[in-house]
Amino acid sequence: MKSHWYMRITTIAGCLAAALMLCAVPGTGAAAEPVTLTVYGAGTLARPFTEMARAFEKTHAGIVVQPQFGGSVKMVRKVTVLKERADVVAVADYTVIPKYMFGANGEPAFATWYAGFVGNAITFIYTPKSKFAKEINAGNWYEVLARPGVEIGRSNPDTDPSGYQTLQMLGLAAAHYRKPGLAEAILKNAPEKNIRDTETDLISALQLGQIDYLAIYRSDALQHHFQYLKLPPEIDLSDPKYAAEYAKTAVHTKNGTLTAKPIVYALTIPTNAPHAEAAAQFVAFVLGPEGRAISERDGFRALSPAYAEHRDRMPGSLRGLTRDWTR
Repeated sequence: MKSHWYMRITTIAGCLAAALMLCAVPGTGAAAEPVTLTVYGAGTLARPFTEMARAFEKTHAGIVVQPQFGGSVKMVRKVTVLKERADVVAVADYTVIPKYMFGANGEPAFATWYAGFVGNAITFIYTPKSKFAKEINAGNWYEVLARPGVEIGRSNPDTDPSGYQTLQMLGLAAAHYRKPGLAEAILKNAPEKNIRDTETDLISALQLGQIDYLAIYRSDALQHHFQYLKLPPEIDLSDPKYAAEYAKTAVHTKNGTLTAKPIVYALTIPTNAPHAEAAAQFVAFVLGPEGRAISERDGFRALSPAYAEHRDRMPGSLRGLTRDWTR
């Protein structure tokens, strides 16, 4: 007959084995591995999305948000070309998502819908150290920016929406002010050495006085407390009511000819997102009242409700936060 000690040891071992099995089963009370949500965003979304990530984590235990930022086209191509896995992609120009992620010309599709959630405007920022800072204003800005010796920074129009939106804005300005050659005169002071993949990479150069002016979004001006030009809505791409006027200007890039449109940032959940359910929760936060408040505080114009393209393809939990996008 086996001793009582043997029986007791066997029982304890069995209990330990059962406990270990419970730890391996989700939803049994054991601490689960945290979900790491990868969010790719346009460079100008760095501040609001970082704030949203931290606020979201406080109310969503077990989810850690890891945002990465860069030029919109560059971030999308990390998903479509480099085959990196992201849970959410957010860009500074809504057209980037259907153009690169919807699978045109036989390419695989990485998205089937998108939602426009904030608006912005293109402007130039500067500091008290910038050349002619005391002279420049909304009436003479295009003449000042074309003066010899002025250094202007901008982002790459082949990789970043603000790069080609800057060119579109200058084209609109030439027509608006009846100044042929306006764009070319200003761009002479924005040579290749002053171009980066995303304009936010040049903020430190502006602060250090290495450049005098930087083409960037109004939201960045407000976030960083820079002086900026208050350009008219007819040219700064901020107002949808001027969409027909904006469309009269187009610029040529390595990615094709791009017609000017109102600036609307958009986001989507890629079809191969590793954590689609958690991603939908984060998107709901971005589109919801707390996310909108953060966007507004950081200088964006929040769209409420957000505009959704292919709304029927969105996760059901998000449809109530959007309306159909009609143009």
